[in-house]
Amino acid sequence: MPVKIRLTRMGKKKQPSYRVVVMDSRKQRDGKYIEQIGRYEPRQEPSLIEIDNARAVDWLQKGAQPTDRAKKLLEISGAWTEYKVARGEVHIVDDTPAAAAKPKADAAPVMLDEIQEETASAPVLLDEIQDEVEAVADEAAEETAADADASETDES
Repeated sequence: MPVKIRLTRMGKKKQPSYRVVVMDSRKQRDGKYIEQIGRYEPRQEPSLIEIDNARAVDWLQKGAQPTDRAKKLLEISGAWTEYKVARGEVHIVDDTPAAAAKPKADAAPVMLDEIQEETASAPVLLDEIQDEVEAVADEAAEETAADADASETDES
């Protein structure tokens, strides 16, 4: 039995809403389906897409073929990517190894006195940096003034 994941139209005239269903491809569009795995409401702003990714991936692994619109909805919900990862077609690089993600239990506690000593020395460093910035700004101003004087004498 060729199984497809496709949309079944619901709603009133000129007000469509759809169910994302798994059904035999030989059935009519709004015919009896095997399982409903989601819904799609395009008239809402923004469009509502609800898909049970676990069930969708399960059906895709069993061989169900999505229609073009259903495939687009599966991509948006993330089910298509999960399916590709499960098949091994897409490889995910984990930025943080499992050992680094867990906090160390034997890490030394930070002492409040150490933090206060570090913050007490911070204003001194800030003053030194401000002095250096002012010195560089003065040098740049002097060079600009010297260049302006030189260009005025060249024009004369």
